[in-house]
Amino acid sequence: MYKAIIVEDEYHLREALSILIEMVAPETIQLIGYAERAAEAVKLIDRLKPDLVFMDIMLKEGTGFDVLQQVNHRTFHLIFTTAYEEHAVRAFKFSAIDYLLKPIDAAELKMALDRITTLQERLLADKQLTALNNNLDKTPKRLVLPTQEAMHVVKIDQILRCETSGSYTTFYFTDGKKIIVSRPLKTYEDILLPPDFFRVHQSHLININYIVSYSREGLVQMEDNTTIPISRGNKEAFFKLMKDG
Repeated sequence: MYKAIIVEDEYHLREALSILIEMVAPETIQLIGYAERAAEAVKLIDRLKPDLVFMDIMLKEGTGFDVLQQVNHRTFHLIFTTAYEEHAVRAFKFSAIDYLLKPIDAAELKMALDRITTLQERLLADKQLTALNNNLDKTPKRLVLPTQEAMHVVKIDQILRCETSGSYTTFYFTDGKKIIVSRPLKTYEDILLPPDFFRVHQSHLININYIVSYSREGLVQMEDNTTIPISRGNKEAFFKLMKDG
């Protein structure tokens, strides 16, 4: 059983989320408190030490970021709840931060809670919050990659290619480093978009800025000396992207 707190400054939204939690996770989530002001949330989290916090961004007398920077108890799962537009949603994705869009959908809430129970991901690292703040203000330049060991904040323009194997994705970088994350390639295909990135094959997403050569037969040579196949279904779009670029 996960002890949870809802930090939300609108009463009807707190009530709606409470009802949804009771619907989708009555045996795994126990609500133990509510807060609508930033200072109140800090005190509540430090006093009750929850396992999970649903955090609104804009609060009375502060923001969710203020709360996270001030709390002493930091070992809890976090799900942001937001009514922000598409740009901010991309920022959440780039920063590897779980979020729910308002009005909250029961199916999406259940998926978010399932991720917590299966992946066991804990509270955001400070550098994740820094990345999110930066990504909210401008075009994202950094991506947060969560692994069992750490949260890795990487520069997007240094990602050479990504390769998937089942539910794992390996990131290869221009300096020869690689990072393996337990998330499918589709997660990153949705945010690493053309014209810089292109999924040439079911198993491969590449940064076209690091292509050395490509052939009409459907092979791409990358700067790390790897040869990547272009799937038959992606050839036309790939050649058009390279021609137009």
